[in-house]
Amino acid sequence: MRIRFPAEIYEWTARRNWFFVDVPPELGADISDQPRMPRGFGSVRVVATVGGTTWSTSIFPLGETYVLPLKRAVLKAEDIGEGDEIEVELDVLDG
Repeated sequence: MRIRFPAEIYEWTARRNWFFVDVPPELGADISDQPRMPRGFGSVRVVATVGGTTWSTSIFPLGETYVLPLKRAVLKAEDIGEGDEIEVELDVLDG
């Protein structure tokens, strides 16, 4: 399953210098509906792409959707940060 969506980068309030984007709830519901083996913290393996940067990671459930953590290397490579609107592509590997 491959999804693409715009998202705004935000900093996690509980821990400085951790940045995330939210998967839109309707796409999160599509991901949740896919059968998969249980993983730690309910995570789902993905390959994420932002701009010209692609990396393997996981998305994590939060409320009605999932969050994607953005590595510092991605922020630096793409010259992006908190408050920026970005285009995210996820190739969902589990399911």
